[in-house]
Amino acid sequence: MRVLLELIRIILIFGIAGAIISAILNGIYTNIGVNTKQYGWLGSVAVLILLFVWYRNKLQFRGWYAGKGKERLPKVAPQILIMCSLLLLCAPPLLSVLQMVLQ
Repeated sequence: MRVLLELIRIILIFGIAGAIISAILNGIYTNIGVNTKQYGWLGSVAVLILLFVWYRNKLQFRGWYAGKGKERLPKVAPQILIMCSLLLLCAPPLLSVLQMVLQ
């Protein structure tokens, strides 16, 4: 039963929180003039990566599941993932500007 509750918790964290944060991010992108239909998915992927790092390093220790396999990401992995996520967050505005310049 605990595994099922933890699975529901993971789905809610990634599904609902990811959708809300991605919608806010797409709203910001729209306000600054980014083509969200073409590049908005990059921000959503970045949000999912950040949620993954947050879950693996913090949230998994506060859930219902008490079995094996609960360990943090290796020390370098979160740093690499966060840097990739930041790059993905910055990519849509840069690509949108680059697309306008090249037209």
